[in-house]
Amino acid sequence: MSTHSLDASGAGGSDTPNLDFDGTTPYEDYVQADVLTHLQHPRSDDPGEMVFLVTTQVMELWFTVIVHEWETAARALREDRIDVAMDALKRSVRELDALNASWRPLAQLTPGQFNSYRAALGEGSGFQSAMYRRMEFLLGEKSASMLVPHRGAPRVHAELEKALHEPSLYDEVLRLLARRGLAVPQAVLERDLSQRYEPSPEVEAVWSALYTDPGTHDELVRLGEALTDVAELVWRWRNDHLVATRRAMGAKTGTGGSAGVSWLEKRAQKNVFPELWTARSHV
Repeated sequence: MSTHSLDASGAGGSDTPNLDFDGTTPYEDYVQADVLTHLQHPRSDDPGEMVFLVTTQVMELWFTVIVHEWETAARALREDRIDVAMDALKRSVRELDALNASWRPLAQLTPGQFNSYRAALGEGSGFQSAMYRRMEFLLGEKSASMLVPHRGAPRVHAELEKALHEPSLYDEVLRLLARRGLAVPQAVLERDLSQRYEPSPEVEAVWSALYTDPGTHDELVRLGEALTDVAELVWRWRNDHLVATRRAMGAKTGTGGSAGVSWLEKRAQKNVFPELWTARSHV
């Protein structure tokens, strides 16, 4: 049900909504729609640039929501509140679906259509997105070098540096498994959190044992499946990004000097929460 329909019934059961407000409407005060719809400043005359710009801004909003969900889940896991973490993860799955659908307006760009406004991006590139970087850090994809583009924005840089050194969502999952008496190695629990997570055979064995005997740890298996749902949709996001880029610009160098398709291909080959995938071969 939309906010509009909720507001449509006036006071006292009247069918006529209240239309007279001092200043802005309560809807505007809450949603800030006027701010959102005036953030678009195209730099070319091509009508397609507006579509690209709005779609990219929508992606940034979804990144923000998903970071909120995963941080909520990580905090809940730290506090042994698996039910709260599961709710946040399930919401994030629906949000990832919406995020991935954002590629549809861009997915069939021809090279000519993209090139008509590509110059307007200048040195801008999606890998410079600070909120997307926070998503990647929460997934365990840590890299101090990815802070470099944000040195000129002290607040953003400080937030990313903090996230770099904090436990990822998966780190909190593994700590929970250890608290439940499962054999997660100390080397994994005490690793340098600012480094990219690397798969562990011992962690793979833990997940394999859980899935082999799901009745003993039903709650943890359901957590594993929620994480797998997240991982699958992140993989789909990376692949949709790859396909859209390949279709629009082929193998050319990406904006901002990135490697373009070849860089995205490497990203698409990586599994999120890797042992949750490899453990299935041993069940």
